[in-house]
Amino acid sequence: MLKKIACLSVLLSAVAHAQTIIPEEIAAPNGQQQTLLLHAKGTQIYQCVSNQGATAWQWQRPEAQLLDEQGNLVGTHGAGPEWTHQDGSRVTGKLLKKVDVEPDTAVAWLLLEAVAHHGNGVFANSRFIQRVKTRGGLPPVSGCDANHLGMEKAVPYSADYLYYQ
Repeated sequence: MLKKIACLSVLLSAVAHAQTIIPEEIAAPNGQQQTLLLHAKGTQIYQCVSNQGATAWQWQRPEAQLLDEQGNLVGTHGAGPEWTHQDGSRVTGKLLKKVDVEPDTAVAWLLLEAVAHHGNGVFANSRFIQRVKTRGGLPPVSGCDANHLGMEKAVPYSADYLYYQ
């Protein structure tokens, strides 16, 4: 019975991912094939900074675990932005486009282009990466003032990352 429930859960997860509507602004270029879907769960790190006398939270980096569709830990996501898989492969991306799907509740959805690769694993041939289905991760709304310059805050977020070749 538990095996049937697990199979049904995986099937429903796949259907939900297949139904994600990607905004045209961040669509992968024509001819690209989606080869991998990973779920990220972690934080977006912000730092309290001063710019021309005004203080604000400035984005620094993500720190997240990458999970496969069954929920198994398979890698990490960090500064660069960079995605590292347990097979030793790594891809670094650069931002091409972004769209605020839910601007008051979650960080933007993104289209990134791979600019560097390392290793021969699953990320070796990734050309484009999309960040979709984001939850949370927005900068803090308070706590950044002259007394807190340099302080960092971690804000929980989750997202799906789609990899294309």
